[in-house]
Amino acid sequence: MANIDVRLSLHADNNLNGRRIVFRRGGIAIRDFDAFRFNDQLSSFRLRNVVNSNDVTMILFADNNFRGATRVYRGNTVVNDLGDFNDQASSLIVVGRRLNDNQVARIISTRRPPLGILFVRS
Repeated sequence: MANIDVRLSLHADNNLNGRRIVFRRGGIAIRDFDAFRFNDQLSSFRLRNVVNSNDVTMILFADNNFRGATRVYRGNTVVNDLGDFNDQASSLIVVGRRLNDNQVARIISTRRPPLGILFVRS
């Protein structure tokens, strides 16, 4: 399954600096960044699928429980500065496939991550 090929590195400062949280083995849904004492601290990140660079999607949410404003990233991505979303993220969903707009909209409206990924409740 493609989820095992996903890598994610979250950083508290711009340009991939500062406190870092790394996920090396798959898709993940984090309901509340407080589980990692990282709420409203995300400033930059590196997202990738080591096998197929197009097969990864991340949805960032401004509020916990997959609520609030969102940002969607597809494919291998490095974001050095989240701009107006800096220090705003409180939850996220990452999957090892490229989700289309309808799939992303369904996740946002139901607030439920897809099956087959690690789910961190709090």
